[in-house]
Amino acid sequence: MAGTLAIDLGSTTTVVAFQGSGEAPPELLELAPISTSDPAVVPSLIWLKEASSSQALIGRQVIEAGLLEQGGTGLHRDFKRRIGAGTPGPSTEAEPRSGWLSPEQSGQLLLEQIWQRLPENLQPERLVLTAPIESYRGYRQWLLEASSRLAVPEIALVDEPTAAAIGAGLPPGSRVLVVDVGGGTTDLSLVALEGGEGKAAPIAQLLRFGGRDLTSSRQSLRTARVLGKAGLALGGRDLDRWIAADQLERRPDLAALDPASPSLLQGCERLKCQLSDAEEALTLWSPGPGVAPIELRLNRRELEQLLRQRQLLTLFDELLEQVLAAARGCGVQMDDIDAVLPVGGSSRLPLIRSWLQERLPQVPLRADRPVEAIALGALRLTPGVVVKDVLQRGVSLRCWDQRSREHRWHPLFLPGQPWPSEQPLTLRLACSRNAQADLELVLGEPIAEERSEVVFVNGLPVLRRQSAGTAAVQAWSEQPAAIPLTPAGEPGSDRLELRFAINTRGELVVNGRDLASDQPLPQRCLGRVR
Repeated sequence: MAGTLAIDLGSTTTVVAFQGSGEAPPELLELAPISTSDPAVVPSLIWLKEASSSQALIGRQVIEAGLLEQGGTGLHRDFKRRIGAGTPGPSTEAEPRSGWLSPEQSGQLLLEQIWQRLPENLQPERLVLTAPIESYRGYRQWLLEASSRLAVPEIALVDEPTAAAIGAGLPPGSRVLVVDVGGGTTDLSLVALEGGEGKAAPIAQLLRFGGRDLTSSRQSLRTARVLGKAGLALGGRDLDRWIAADQLERRPDLAALDPASPSLLQGCERLKCQLSDAEEALTLWSPGPGVAPIELRLNRRELEQLLRQRQLLTLFDELLEQVLAAARGCGVQMDDIDAVLPVGGSSRLPLIRSWLQERLPQVPLRADRPVEAIALGALRLTPGVVVKDVLQRGVSLRCWDQRSREHRWHPLFLPGQPWPSEQPLTLRLACSRNAQADLELVLGEPIAEERSEVVFVNGLPVLRRQSAGTAAVQAWSEQPAAIPLTPAGEPGSDRLELRFAINTRGELVVNGRDLASDQPLPQRCLGRVR
């Protein structure tokens, strides 16, 4: 079965989703023996017996072998956030590197192991991966190297907040508060998605197409615009540590045991996960060989009381205020937020959900699929049809700007963007003069301007070419016929609503309606793009 594979590499779990060509619905893949179920995810865990060993245990294999509780230098976890991050930041300083593999090597090994375990009947034609906004550029470079040995014609990348919002069903142009409670960190990001009225919708950035490396493509990085962001090096594992300490404090017979025991923390994580859905939780914990299993019990009221005592909500309040203060600096108020999107396993806790609803009572909470939303959104950000090619030049339309009272070039489709179009681009156009009898469609293609600069490498001067900024546009030598206006148009208001798309033959087509007469405009071909 041909289609698109999406991999959302996470700090704690990795989600693998697949969508066949045509109208096939997306599905999460169960990859035996490395994935868990309900939902089907691969724990982001790697175990090596020796530094030079070519045999590795992955995901669920690590858990079932009891190696997660054992720990040690053979265990590799929490490596995703450090990929492409360069020097450690506030979110990584609390997690010093341990183990034989670097974060980049761990991520590459996990990707390759997932690829090897895909069902034999699946033939991915496109691989889409996700990246955090703050390390997007470094992650992109790592991905090019890590995926070089994967047998897939097309590889694309999309930033996580955009994928999460699209996966939750939010439209382009939305302002979304993404609350990501991961294994080791908590991040709140208020982002503005690309797209909306008169703007191109977001798409995944193609890195490789048909075996061609698109490193030098003029397609720019199209990530969500961050309006405010705040983070803390505290996540789900810290909650597990609090639960473990509380369990030992309430059991005098266990007071001498180590609250940081990996096996105890694993049991406390199971308690926490159960309390996302149930009022009571029970699990068995085995402190060691030859010791009888011990019952660990916790109810939701006790957990919420513990988290309040540990000032979790106070910390969340501080993060939220930092984000909202930054947003106000961008002219965005709380009422302008379109949705709150919790992602990450610990975001499923009812205490966190109720805190969000109390602090942002007027903002809809999109919390249906917090674990899968990013991977499903990554699938939706790639065309559902087979991509025939990518644009080398792009195409722009000259539009009348009512505010500046001058014509300006507006990009319709960007260089490096795949075609045919999955969705048309909608624009509203206005008249530029009185009694205007028709409206011209003046099309052009961007011309990338480059300049050279001298840099010194190992003491020797080297010429390096750099983009000179926003590209100029050269009008097409042959322009399509103008659209007649009946009655004649006047400046000051939108007159035509046009929908542009690129068909399977590489032709730019348009249809729409006349806003004055409310009459449809028949589809017409404007020319071929390249």
